[in-house]
Amino acid sequence: MSSTPQHDVDHALAYPEPPAHPNWRRRGTAKPRPLTADQQKHNRELLDLALRKPRAAA
Repeated sequence: MSSTPQHDVDHALAYPEPPAHPNWRRRGTAKPRPLTADQQKHNRELLDLALRKPRAAA
């Protein structure tokens, strides 16, 4: 008996994802803290390093 595409469907994926639990949402409209100068410098150094590094073959 050959399988058809209908039989290969994962039915758990056929339904929409349930909404996130209310506790996962942020309370209020708190804005994220700005990065410090040291954090910005560190991020720039990591970005520069990543851009110079050769990409791995996929």
